[in-house]
Amino acid sequence: MSAAAVRPKARAQARQLGRRAWALLHEDSQRSAQLAAQALDGAGDDPVARGWALLTRGFHELFFATPAEARPVLEAAEAAFTAAGDAAGRILAGTGLARAAWRAGRYDDALGLALSLRGEGLRVLRGEQRGVLLNAIAGCYSAQGRSDLAFAYMYEALRDAGSASGHGLDAVLHCNLAHELLQIGDCHEALRHVDTGIQRCLRLHNPRLCSVLWINRVIGLTELDRTHEAVADIQRISALPADASGRGRLATHYETLAIAALRAGETTLGAELVAHAEAAYHADIPDEHVELAVAQALLARARGRPQAALDALDAVRALAAEPPAQGLSLRVRGLYLLTRADLQEALGDAAGALATMREWQHVHLQRSALASRARYQAAALQTELLRLQQQIDEHDARRRELEALNLQLSRRVAEVQALQEQLRQQATRDELTGLFNRRHLNETLPQMLALAQREGQPLAVAIIDLDHFKSVNDRHGHPCGDRLLAAFGRLLASGCRRSDVACRYGGEEFCLLMPRTDAAAARRKLQALLRRWRAECFDLGGAPLQSLSFSAGVADSLRCPGHEAALLKAADDELLAAKRQGRNRVLAAGGAPELPAAA
Repeated sequence: MSAAAVRPKARAQARQLGRRAWALLHEDSQRSAQLAAQALDGAGDDPVARGWALLTRGFHELFFATPAEARPVLEAAEAAFTAAGDAAGRILAGTGLARAAWRAGRYDDALGLALSLRGEGLRVLRGEQRGVLLNAIAGCYSAQGRSDLAFAYMYEALRDAGSASGHGLDAVLHCNLAHELLQIGDCHEALRHVDTGIQRCLRLHNPRLCSVLWINRVIGLTELDRTHEAVADIQRISALPADASGRGRLATHYETLAIAALRAGETTLGAELVAHAEAAYHADIPDEHVELAVAQALLARARGRPQAALDALDAVRALAAEPPAQGLSLRVRGLYLLTRADLQEALGDAAGALATMREWQHVHLQRSALASRARYQAAALQTELLRLQQQIDEHDARRRELEALNLQLSRRVAEVQALQEQLRQQATRDELTGLFNRRHLNETLPQMLALAQREGQPLAVAIIDLDHFKSVNDRHGHPCGDRLLAAFGRLLASGCRRSDVACRYGGEEFCLLMPRTDAAAARRKLQALLRRWRAECFDLGGAPLQSLSFSAGVADSLRCPGHEAALLKAADDELLAAKRQGRNRVLAAGGAPELPAAA
């Protein structure tokens, strides 16, 4: 057989190995790394095979090494996928780079990169791959302390990463849900997710994932003051090697384990763990630095040196002071303050202890408020649904015996779907005006623009700003301003076609998406809306308010080609021009000058 005939076969085999390596990333970490190495050896100059092999290796480095080691591998994977025109692989490589930035403590950069991939990723990725992107976005929000958004993305990812097709990603998500529940103080629910993740891990070969689940259980038991129950997990985790055959070198959490051991009275074990923590690699993660200081303080106190303990906490006081360092979780900050108050009291500083406890109380209230916003009950319901569905999948051979369970599941599906629809409405609707919100606009505009470009049809975008709205609030009060906003929302909705999308853009600004409409037609529509708004009259407690106006800018996708950001900017530029020309008018990109509306 000729070399020319052998090469395509070798290339196909390398691609198959690379994709298989990626599929096993969470299922069997060691086998995944071995297959990636084989794929890379056989890839030659084939960018697709190289891309999947490098992508797997890059994520493997993220889990078992350091962000600095993972970043160049992921950048090489991104370049390979770009050369191959493989959008899914390129997005996943970018997702890995966002995770590397997050693990290096660059939280804003990480979130910006992850969100920049979201629009294309939701169009291109499916199943487990989509779950990887959503999970990364959730992690970035979690690192910023925004648990409500972290939960939303996590259980969306869990829906995409079912146990049958998710290749172990569902176990990762149960682990991450447990972590987030611990941040908001719901330890019992967190432990339930830990148990689910551990049961799922019984069918995987991923010691690092098991160790992180056990660490979450240790944290939950410590928060519940049941540290004596955590000692077995601490010993089990400590026995794993700190390399790619066990836990890896990144985020080893020796300091977390030390705190639990010392609070359980295991001073010798705690001292060993503190020594390991001091010698371990630490990224620029505030939680790790503060927890290490707490562990050192607890060890010093256990050895009868309370002042040395307080000195250890003073070393990281700048991280935990108000305002705290970016990325410091409320859980760890509360742990720091409680430990500090306890030491101050032991040293006879009653006034200092009281002041510190007041700080802790403030953190506790913040944590409670965060828990309220998170609406994690919906995530728990969806997880329960997935667990029931998983049971049905696993016992498909006994389907006749499970008919009763099927009926029960169908009822639960209907209940959860109804709740999901209700939550979706809450998440995408502006409560005051009844229009869609900015989040829905950000998710919908890319899809509508892509459809318009495929069909060769225009998509018009209008940005509307109510003129002199601040003076209404100043003169009549915010309730009256809210009344005007609600009235304009109704007016805007009444003038929309079923295919139009009307959103509250922010404050007194609104945005209207009009498919199959060019800028000239959109301007005429907005001019008619302006005439209707000028005809409105409001009785504000005996003070009539009339002759209202707005300014608007219009652009369409044919005159302003490019991404959604370019289209929005073109409309916004026209809005600014309208306001500079005296307000009370509608301007369109590339259109004729516009006179103000008649009084």
